[in-house]
Order: sequence, then C-alpha cells, then structure tokens
Amino acid sequence: MNVVKDNLDNQTALLRVTVGEADYKEQVEKQLKEYKRKANIPGFRPGMVPMGIISKMYRKSVVADQAYRQATDAALEYVRTNGIETVGDLMPSDKQGELDFDNQTDLEFVFEIGLAPEVVLALTKKNTLTKYVIEPNDDMRKGFRSNYMRRFGKLVDVDVVSEDEALTGTLTQGDVRIEDAYVGLISMDEAGRKPFIGRKVGDAVEVDVNVIYKTPSQRASILGVKESELDGMDPKYTFTITQIRKFAEPELNEEFFKLAFPAGDVTTPEQFEHRIDEQVRSELARETEFKFTNDLRKYLLEKTALPLPEPFLKNWLYQVNESKFTMEAIEQEFPQFLDMLRWDLIRRQVMKDNRIEITQDDVKAEAKEVAMMQFQYYGMHTVADDMLDNFVNSILGNKEEVRKIYDKVGERKVVDAVSAQIKVNEKQVTPEEFQKLV
Repeated sequence: MNVVKDNLDNQTALLRVTVGEADYKEQVEKQLKEYKRKANIPGFRPGMVPMGIISKMYRKSVVADQAYRQATDAALEYVRTNGIETVGDLMPSDKQGELDFDNQTDLEFVFEIGLAPEVVLALTKKNTLTKYVIEPNDDMRKGFRSNYMRRFGKLVDVDVVSEDEALTGTLTQGDVRIEDAYVGLISMDEAGRKPFIGRKVGDAVEVDVNVIYKTPSQRASILGVKESELDGMDPKYTFTITQIRKFAEPELNEEFFKLAFPAGDVTTPEQFEHRIDEQVRSELARETEFKFTNDLRKYLLEKTALPLPEPFLKNWLYQVNESKFTMEAIEQEFPQFLDMLRWDLIRRQVMKDNRIEITQDDVKAEAKEVAMMQFQYYGMHTVADDMLDNFVNSILGNKEEVRKIYDKVGERKVVDAVSAQIKVNEKQVTPEEFQKLV
C-alpha cells in the first residue's frame, strides 16, 4: 500500500493510493467463501457450488469493493497520522483513471481532500469588544412578580366586570339552554371584552359564540355538538351571567412563603423582592451573554478571514446529501455554511491553544441548567431533587441532547478564554436600548 499526496492550487490535495493484491487478497477470498457457503444455484446443493463458478460470478465486484475499502482506510489513516487538517470529507476525485479489475492487481485510487486554513488569532488587549449589560427596570420586575404571584393566587367572586375576569353563565337560544358556560375575558382583545364591561350577576349579554370561543373545538365542546355540526348553526346566543370571578394575588404571609419556597430560603417580603430581582437579572444575563457570544463570533470571523476551498465544499455538500438539494439551493445557504465552518475551526484552535477540555461534570452541570430552565418555563422555580435528577438523566440519555450540550459548553469555554485575552468594555443599557442593538 502506498499513498502519495499532491497539493493543488485551490486549497485541496489529491491522495493517490496504490493498493496491491496482497492488501486485499485475504478479504476477497474470505468474501468469496461466504458467497459459496450461501449460494443457491440450480443444479448444486447448498454450499457445494464450485469455487470457479463463484469466482467467475463475483470476484470482479468483490475485488473492486475490497480494494476500494482498503484504499479509503489507507487515505484516512494517512490524513490522521500526518496531522493534516481537513474540511469536508474524503471525496473520490474526478482525476480517477480507469481501473481494470479483471487484469490489474495493483490498483490506484485517487481521492480529493479539502485543506483547512491555518488559524492564527494573535489576540492581545489591543483587541476590544463591548459587552452590553442590561439593567432591569421596574416594569420587568413587576412582570416577573406578577407571573410568580399568579401561580399561587386564586379566583375570588366580584360584583362587577371591569377588565379580565372569568365569567360563568347560561347560554340560551330559543329552547336551547347551556348551563355553566365559561367565558374568559383574559384571552379576548379590547373589542371582545367591551360588551361585558360594567355588567353584573344576572345581566344578559347578546354574544356571538364565534367571537367568544375562538376555535371550532371550543365551540363544539361548549355547545355539546360535533365540530362537523357547527356549519350552518346560528352563532347568536344570549349569555346570562351567574358568577364573576377575578384573579387575586396571595398575601405575602407565612403560608405563601412555605408554599412558594419549600426550601425555606425566602421567608419575608424583602427576600421575595430580592429573589424576583435575581431572576430578572439572571434572565437578562442570558440575553447579554447570547449577544456577546454572537458579537465575539462575528469579530473573530472578520479578524481571521479564513480562506476555504469553496468549489470543493460545494461539490461535497451536493454529493454527501445524495442530490437532495439542488446546487442553487446550496449556493443560497453557502455563505452561512462557510461562517459556521470557519467558526468551528476557530473554536477548535482556541480549545487547542488553551488546552480546554469538557469534563463529564461540565456536561452534567449544563444538563441540570437545561432541566431547570425547562421547569421554569412551565412556572416551576422550585423543583424536588429527585424530580430534577430524573429529568437530567433523561437528557443525558439522549445522544442528540448530549451533543448539543457539548457544543454549548465548549462554546462558552471558548468565549471565556478569548474574553480573558482581549479587552472587554462593559456598557450598561436599558432593555429598550438593548432591543435596538439586537
């Protein structure tokens, strides 16, 4: 087996791999014996077909297959042992010559590889970048506080409809009477709420069920019919109010704190307001870090301006996707693909230069963070340890999720490493100013 590398002008190289009979003969004979064992040919008992017939039928294709396998393995091993940094995959070259598998024993296979550019960062404190730190305002704190309180509040009876109450009543239309119909004003716009404002228990309101119940499934459920039966039905009903309820926030007392914070780490209104502020700042910090990571990524992409073998990569994308995408579609997304590839090269170089490693503890800690964010999304800011551990284990059992976590942890460590080598100027901005920046 012999491998020769020829560098080309377009940031690619050819690998010419010569495979001799000694390299593939053993595997060819083994494969032919397996064919002989399984062959089912009329006139011969199973396993008794002469090897001459088997060889005539299959040897050429088996030689081609095994020689190509040996050549591919040798090319990949050559790249690995010689430390050649590549982009894309090993590709058969259009410079491949004709191969005579009937008469040749030494076979030359030609592959093409894309050569990765050298990544030189040379970062110093002269390189500067701004990190925009969002300062929370009272409206944001109020919003977080309201969401938190709503989870532990309750509906109480009130006398008059004023804004976004929950109404219970009776729908009537001629002889049709539907008791305990529910109308939630909170899900309506101002125009939908208007007919109810100022009404009291016992008042009758003319309604259109298509307006107060937005989806066919809701209307069918309330009216007690199938969705297919809604067409042609008169949507006009009279709604007589029997109960008006409004959400009331809980009192900040011992009962509330025990329920909302079973760990006992929040027991006073002051501690509660401090916790709300922490949660707001934590959420804003994620926004800050997300933008800073994007800004840093863009900065390094522009600074390095890494050249790539674009024609090779376009062809590789087309071939590796088995023509699922047209070349026109690939061209459209190609600039984004190039930046993604360049960023991956930069990340790998930063990790290598700074000896960055991703440990199992890093992965588990990030999985725990992901799990907590999921619980918080559904309003659960305090989660029992066993429930959290079970969710973390389910995340770690998903290979795709683990891959995402590795990428996220790796990117964060790269950002931290680069940030320590350059000058980062922090600038306080309001949420409104931040939105304009992004």
